[in-house]
Amino acid sequence: MKRKSHLCFITVTMAVIFLVMFVMYTTLNFHTAASERKKDFHVVGRALYKLDVSWPKFPEYFTGQVFGVAVSHVAGVVYVAQRGENVPKVLVFSTDGEFLQAWNTSTLEMPHGIFVANASSDPTVWITDVGNGPYGHTIKQYSPSGKLLQVLGTAGKAGSSLTPLQFDQPAEIFVHDATGEIYIVDGDGGMNNRLLKLSRDLQMLWMHGEKGQGLSQFYIPHSVAVDNYQRVWVADRGNKRIQVFNSVTGDWLGSWGSCFTEDAPYSVRLTPDQKYLVVAQLNTNQVSLLEAPPVGIIGQCQVVSSIQLADDVKPHLVDLDQKSGALFVAEIGAQQAQRFTPMTPGNI
Repeated sequence: MKRKSHLCFITVTMAVIFLVMFVMYTTLNFHTAASERKKDFHVVGRALYKLDVSWPKFPEYFTGQVFGVAVSHVAGVVYVAQRGENVPKVLVFSTDGEFLQAWNTSTLEMPHGIFVANASSDPTVWITDVGNGPYGHTIKQYSPSGKLLQVLGTAGKAGSSLTPLQFDQPAEIFVHDATGEIYIVDGDGGMNNRLLKLSRDLQMLWMHGEKGQGLSQFYIPHSVAVDNYQRVWVADRGNKRIQVFNSVTGDWLGSWGSCFTEDAPYSVRLTPDQKYLVVAQLNTNQVSLLEAPPVGIIGQCQVVSSIQLADDVKPHLVDLDQKSGALFVAEIGAQQAQRFTPMTPGNI
């Protein structure tokens, strides 16, 4: 009897050891594969950024398709928007890579763009929702901890109305820190192809809203950013160009198309020093830095540096840490967000 018990003990012990070794091997392989995937990139042109392979510290928290990323440089926090069944729609990391929390909110269906507004005093997080369910076709404002504060648009109902305000798959929002004015690109494949500017109290200031290839017309306006020189930059994805407008009057200032013959611009952001525009191109798996033109001159686009990512990474939207200059890239195909740091700190 004792012999049988001893054999049972040995068998159970061996099974436990095998299980532990299997889990350790699987975990090690997961981290190794993720690390190798992250390292698979190269730079074309001037080397302005390098990949931080240590960010985030625990990439296994990414459990869905990562569509958007936003940085609160004052709080040192990065918000990552992801999609998928039974996954948290927003993950929150520190800029150093620590996992902080997940938003298990039921008020988000299909997050697309994400933006941190008023980071210096009273930060809030804005998220565009392109879902077709009861919460979709809206832009939502949340507290930093994920409490829903406000909803723009008519939830669950696509439309083009301005009174009441309606959207159809709104792609992205940009809120100007100094004025509180709101810029929205509305039309990630829906009926609308609009660029709207709203006042702080949500009054319409100006709008461009025609579908087409002409000046001030759009086909899938996908991303929007405002620089320090009263210029609005719009990634006009379907037309493979960036269009530029005066932020005060809405007047058309120019467009860039020669840099996007192979693939359309999906995102547009500016580096903290305003020297470069950062543009993601999903189908060619590139993130490019374009030289920002002087005030009053749009001219032709010029690519200074390109980060060529691995195949099927699919970079979608980007954001920059306005304090450190670090670049964060949301990647649909790789199901992750990555952090790139300036080659020369303080020089971006």
